[in-house]
Amino acid sequence: MRIVKELVGKEVLGNDVMIMGKVVDVDFDFDEEKVESIIVSKGGIQETLNISKSELVIPLDMVHKIGDKIILKDVFDEDFSQLEEEIEDLKSQL
Repeated sequence: MRIVKELVGKEVLGNDVMIMGKVVDVDFDFDEEKVESIIVSKGGIQETLNISKSELVIPLDMVHKIGDKIILKDVFDEDFSQLEEEIEDLKSQL
């Protein structure tokens, strides 16, 4: 698949520009015909020496932007903005 070829090997960065690893595979839902998540091998010296086989499964809705690199969303900012909206809704009900 073309999308898999384009994603595999891309570096994944957290929103703080910290390297999370590289995409090694993609979870694809054939019924819905869409990518569900990306599988990322953790980077660093362990990957270079092939010591660690640990992987991260990152749902696609956690991805902020895909370009030369994949940048993840800031989970905390979204959680706080949603919490602020809920607080405002509760205030309006009082």
